[in-house]
Amino acid sequence: MQSRFLSAFEALPSTLQTALAPLLDDPGFQAVLSADQVASLQQQTQMDADALALALLPLAAACAVATVSHFNVGAIARGVSGNWYFGANMEFTGTPLQQTVHAEQSAITHAWLRGESQLETITVNYTPCGHCRQFMNELNSGTNIRISLPQRAISTLADYLPDAFGPRDLDITTFLMDRVDHGYVAEGDELVQAAVAAANASHAPYSQSHAGVALLTATGAIVTGRYAENAAFNPSFPPLQAALVLLNMQGGDVRQIKKAVLAEVENATLSQFAATQATLETFGCGELLQVTLYKA
Repeated sequence: MQSRFLSAFEALPSTLQTALAPLLDDPGFQAVLSADQVASLQQQTQMDADALALALLPLAAACAVATVSHFNVGAIARGVSGNWYFGANMEFTGTPLQQTVHAEQSAITHAWLRGESQLETITVNYTPCGHCRQFMNELNSGTNIRISLPQRAISTLADYLPDAFGPRDLDITTFLMDRVDHGYVAEGDELVQAAVAAANASHAPYSQSHAGVALLTATGAIVTGRYAENAAFNPSFPPLQAALVLLNMQGGDVRQIKKAVLAEVENATLSQFAATQATLETFGCGELLQVTLYKA
């Protein structure tokens, strides 16, 4: 079991510990529970889905990297596939606070990068802030997505964000988590192709500034992230942060990053390069290659 889970695991009810132990002891555990695993946990613990997700929140919060606030927030994104995806807040010493990742953003992005097509519920251990409520409003679930909090009745995003402004107000018809392929040509080495593939699935309906990042770690693993724009602009999520979410959920560390590739549109309205470079440099990674997206 990863050391970050130990304290949270030991505080769980014994029946849940027994059911979870084989999953957490698996060296390949990457903070995702399949639909079959969720069903098995429910059967073994006799918990319904909402109660089980709430009980698992301490494990999600254990994934937090809260070097500034020292305040761990955990979230679980529950997909229509039945799969559950952990998420947690991430803060990076030496970078502006704007580079931080909220737990809800983490869980949602984790699900998106894993191929989930839509979310039905977000379970989180603290009330979502306004930033996260607006971020969720970009989803193809719309304001119908359920929000589950400890010791509160389950509500929908519509309850938390009344009179919401979102993509539909701007006549956008493709939403976050919809499957897209922007058709950019993937060529070059494996790392470059991974960055282009990420950009092809990015969500940038407002600027068309599609972008993707691929990170090479010290273990030889490649981790990718996609850009996700938001109708309110500020809650937009950079591709580097998306990749960092996946790296963290896999049990990796930002200090393992050895090389990065950023793929983005030439002369785009927006560029991710300067922010990506500055953040990577604080992690000790000075090798960032910028490649231009193009279509055949």
